Amino acid sequence: MAESGSTGSAGGVAETAQVTRVGGPTPVPRAAVRTGALVTLVLGGLTAVPPLSMDMYLPALPEVTGALHTSAATAQLTLTACLTGMALGQLVVGPMSDKWGRRRPLMIGLFVYVVATAICAFAPSAALLVAFRLLQGLAGAAGIVIARAVVRDLYDGVAMARFFSTLMLISGVAPVVAPLIGGQILRVTDWRGVFVVLTFIGIALTAIVGKFLPETLPPERRHSGGTVEALRTMRSLLADRVFTGYMIAGGFAFAALFAYISASPFVIQEIYGASPQTFSLLFGINSIGLIAVGQLNGKVLVGRVSLDKVLAVGLTLIVVSAAFLLLVATGVFGDPEELGIVPVAAGLFVLMASMGLATPNTNALALLRTPHAAGSASALLGTSSFLIGAVASPLVGIAGEHTAVPMALTQLVCGLAAAVAFMALCRPWQLAAKAAKEVTEP
Repeated sequence: MAESGSTGSAGGVAETAQVTRVGGPTPVPRAAVRTGALVTLVLGGLTAVPPLSMDMYLPALPEVTGALHTSAATAQLTLTACLTGMALGQLVVGPMSDKWGRRRPLMIGLFVYVVATAICAFAPSAALLVAFRLLQGLAGAAGIVIARAVVRDLYDGVAMARFFSTLMLISGVAPVVAPLIGGQILRVTDWRGVFVVLTFIGIALTAIVGKFLPETLPPERRHSGGTVEALRTMRSLLADRVFTGYMIAGGFAFAALFAYISASPFVIQEIYGASPQTFSLLFGINSIGLIAVGQLNGKVLVGRVSLDKVLAVGLTLIVVSAAFLLLVATGVFGDPEELGIVPVAAGLFVLMASMGLATPNTNALALLRTPHAAGSASALLGTSSFLIGAVASPLVGIAGEHTAVPMALTQLVCGLAAAVAFMALCRPWQLAAKAAKEVTEP
């Protein structure tokens, strides 16, 4: 396997590998499952669970502070709780899926997600809402971690990187439409209606997964050990310096994104006076930028340019856009209120679009190194991203609701941390030299 990630393909795994069909022992050729559009849509739906759970709720954050008589920081804590749950849940579900297969943990997680989301709709206090958002996140983690593990079961090399970009196109629709849906829901009902809609989405996804998603991890490839073996596997993964570098870089890049997700409702609506519908429109435009760049990555760059080089460009753009936002917020270019919303919107658009280069490539490069433990590796990738994001979330509101400086500063620090982890731990120049040497040597 070329460590640079610029070589390799789906053909690196035998096409005769078998996948167990739902409801019976009849084997299905792995290639047939890979090429099924329905399976692609199902995996996209599973990866859409996080943006649906958080982004539909974003336009309602200011309303929640009034309805539950709480502060903006506490309202943002409901996002942090969901994010923390998604982080910790992956540590449990990932190893479980390596031991029992992908379907059983996934179905259990989806069922609990539906129940927790329904309870959120009736939470009478901020404390209870935070608690059930935590449970919602714990259960929703199953969809995230298992979707990535299924991709690793079915794909390898460049094909895997391209499929991650395809998933970004499908799951990227969620952050585009979720705030728009949330904004429209608030026209006819209050914030509780958002959770009612999420409950029905969860029910539909559970039914679709139960009927159409095959088991992709045959018994002979499962781990028979228990918790001790799972911890040993994770320790060995963390001992891989390059894997850890991609994991940390991806985690801090995600934290920069989540700083935007948690702070932008207050920055756009409270500081610049935009309506929930205008905020939803801007959020959708930014998400379209992420999708477009993700497709550029998958359709044009992957296979032609080293994944490490593309990742380096993505991290650089994150740092530059965050630095620009900080300069705008601190008044270097003039009074932020007189400048208006356009400079901030432009900076946020570049930051969001850059995630289309960073996110799929950190996942692909890390998972390329871990074909033997895709579930555990996926759990570590997801957990690091969500935990770091959970720490970043409350920081953006630490100075109140009337300045964008904490958001921009948090994004800049996270972007710089991601770049440092990538350069110091992954050392892409060494990987490229090793790959070149492997090609030239007979």
